Formats: sequence, C-alpha cells, structure tokens
Amino acid sequence: MQRICMVGTGYVGLVTGTCLADFGNQVICVDLDEEKVALLRGGRLPFYEFSLQELVERNMRQGRLSFTTDIAGAIRRSRVIFSAVGTPSDRAGRADLRQVFEVARTVGENLNDYKVVVQKSTVPVGTGAKVKALIEKHRRKKTPFDVASNPEFLREGSAVEDFMRPNRVVIGTWTQKAEDILSEIYRPLYLNEAPLVKTSVETAELIKYASNAFLAAKISYINEMALLCEKVGADVKVVARAMGLDHRIGPKFLHAGAGYGGSCFPKDTLALMSFAREAGIPATIVEAAIRANRHQRQEMIRRAEAMLKEPRGKVVGVLGLSFKPQTDDVREAFPLLLIPALQRRGARVRAFDPIAMPSAARKLRQVEFCKDAYEVAHGADLLVIATEWNEFRMLDMRKIHGLMRTPNLLDCRNIYDPDEMEKLTFTYAGVGRGVHLLRAAQRRPRKPAATRAEG
Repeated sequence: MQRICMVGTGYVGLVTGTCLADFGNQVICVDLDEEKVALLRGGRLPFYEFSLQELVERNMRQGRLSFTTDIAGAIRRSRVIFSAVGTPSDRAGRADLRQVFEVARTVGENLNDYKVVVQKSTVPVGTGAKVKALIEKHRRKKTPFDVASNPEFLREGSAVEDFMRPNRVVIGTWTQKAEDILSEIYRPLYLNEAPLVKTSVETAELIKYASNAFLAAKISYINEMALLCEKVGADVKVVARAMGLDHRIGPKFLHAGAGYGGSCFPKDTLALMSFAREAGIPATIVEAAIRANRHQRQEMIRRAEAMLKEPRGKVVGVLGLSFKPQTDDVREAFPLLLIPALQRRGARVRAFDPIAMPSAARKLRQVEFCKDAYEVAHGADLLVIATEWNEFRMLDMRKIHGLMRTPNLLDCRNIYDPDEMEKLTFTYAGVGRGVHLLRAAQRRPRKPAATRAEG
C-alpha cells in the first residue's frame, strides 16, 4: 500500500486516482477548484465516464479515496505524487506546461521526505528534466526525490476498463528505487499479465506522443481513402475491413468519418509537430495527418451545405454532440464545428445527445436541444448523424422519414446501409461509400443516344 497524491481531477487524474485507490492504496486527489472538490466530496462527478461513479463511491465509502484543495498538505502526507494537470495547446500548437511547472514548484516547497514525482499528463520530451530542476531549485533542504514518467493510455468512455486491463503500462525512471516503487504500485496489473514497459523518462515521454500521432494518422489515412472511394466507385467499409485483416495493419481506427477530435489527438499531434520542429526533425507524416483531418471536417460541412442547397431558413437536426460515444466530452467535437458553420449560413439547428447536451450547451448558442432523435427529426430538412451512439444504430428510419420535411440524411459515421436508406427514399450521403454512388448513377434512366439519320 502506498500513500498517493493525485494532483488534478480531470479525466486522467480522477480515473487514475480512483483505480489506484481500488487497488488498496490511500489516495488523496487534489484540485484548486473548490466547487469541483465540493462536488466530488458529495460523491458527484464533474463529468460523465462510464462506470466511474460507482468506483468513486465505493472507495470513498471504504476510506481509501479523498478529495482536498490543500495541495501542500497532500504532498507532505504522500510518498508518491502524480501530476495529472492540463497541458492544453497554446496558439503556436505547443503544449502549455505552466500547470506542470507550478506543481513541480509546489512539490519542491513541500518536500519533507523522499518522494517520487510522477508525470501523468502528456508532456513533450525533456519536461521531466525541467521538473527535476524546478524541484531542486525550490526545495529548502537536500531532501532526496525522484522524477518519473507514467503516461496514460485511457480512452474516454472506457477509461476504467482501459486502466484495469491495459495493453501496456509504461514506467519511465532514472533510478532503480523509483522503478521499484512504481512497479509495486502497478503489481496488481502485472499479476493480470499486463505488460510493464520499463524505460527512461525521455523514452516514456515520447511513447505517448508517438502512439497518439500514429492512431491519428490511421484515422486521417482512412478518411483520405474514403474520399478516393467516392471518386472511383469503391466502398471504404470493405476496403477498411480487408486492410484490417492484415495483422500488420489491424482493424482499429480504420473507420471513415468526420475526423478525430477530443482532448488528446488534436493537441498531441500539434505538440509533437512543434517539439519535433524545435529538435530539427520535420514531422511530415504528423503534419499531413493534421491537414487531412482539417480537410475532412470541412468536407463534411460542405457536404451538409450541399444537401441543403440553400441553408438559410432550413432546419438541421444533429444526432450526437460528444466527440465519441460513452462520454460527455465535447472538446474538438465535430458537431461543435458543424453547427456554428450552418448557423452562419442561416440554418436553424436542433440536436440531441444522450449525455453531452449540458456540456454542449455551454459552447453553443441558439440550438434547440430535444428529448430524443425523433423530436430532432420533426420538420427537419437535413438529419446529420455526428456521433455513433448505440441508440442511433437502430432508429425507426421509416418514422424518421415521415417526420422530416425533406428526407436528407448525412451519415457521418456510416451507421446505415445506403441502399436501404434509398429504398425508404432518403437522399443519403455517407463517407466513402462510392459503390453506392456508382449504383445510384447506374439506376438513373439514361437519355437515349442521338442517332444519325441514314441515307
């Protein structure tokens, strides 16, 4: 059992702290936001994450998990300090490390005995060395400490499952003592045969960026293939499936759509591109993935506008507001780009999301939030499926068709079969379903060919 201080109660900090408490550790989660801490002390979460609520309640009830705004006291009472504060992108795309360095300074000022300071937030290579120097600068005595890197690989919507059954755990250290302490903390996962990758701090810092940028590139790649499929009459779903059956490629992240969003991929690709440039290495593949993602999102907006023909005065229904299912996170979510773009063209927008409407309401203006998909469709000139929530997969599309003023369907997640939708007389557009476009063209009656009179 370790006494652990988790600085930051966002997705990473709260999930990690709660799961470590569930392993039997004593965990104090710290946040300077008094309202958030009061909410957590009352057993309520500041965001939605599947199955996290029950885990927080159980560990609080059993006395292993607590919340405070007293960062100094929490540091002094703990042996292992995890830093899980925000590292947002600045205007140049670099990771803003001010919160990371503030935590380091505070640790130095409150270093009363040996501690391991673990960087959990995603930070550029070299941050660990800067954190170490800051702690040394601000400590009052020569109290020993270690700095480590333990990047997170949690997917929003399945973060608890990802923590409990990870593909790997990365531990970056400079000393054997720090490695042994972190290895002991993660021993319950090792007993479940989760691989532990033990390496240097610098290597661990780069692993997270390299992983996220590669996944972002896969998404951008299949989206470019989707646009090509539409031009040549191919079906991207079949292309992706065949690609994924190759074990060298794998099926994950080969789903064509409206591009990637969320709290990680957009900022991590920008940060990797930025610090690669500073290191004198042109990250051309990462840059191309970023450009392709921006292009894909604009293409989906153009597609929506084209289906409306003239957006002014038209009603658009949007199904899904979060950047992915099973979360209320709307950061960099495609609907938050689509909706304002359509509103600027004079369209009225109504929307529904099972979880994310309160989060979206803080970002959007003049959107009518509805009770379900059918209310969204009522009187709409275009229905956009923007997030692939399970409950959108089996809608009564005949009923949807009857409710709409003009049955235009933009399926940004390729949930529905194009031919089935056309049988219901929807005007349907998916992503990369070129074979559907080819069949539709073949079904259209052709004008008789002109013939030359004989004689």
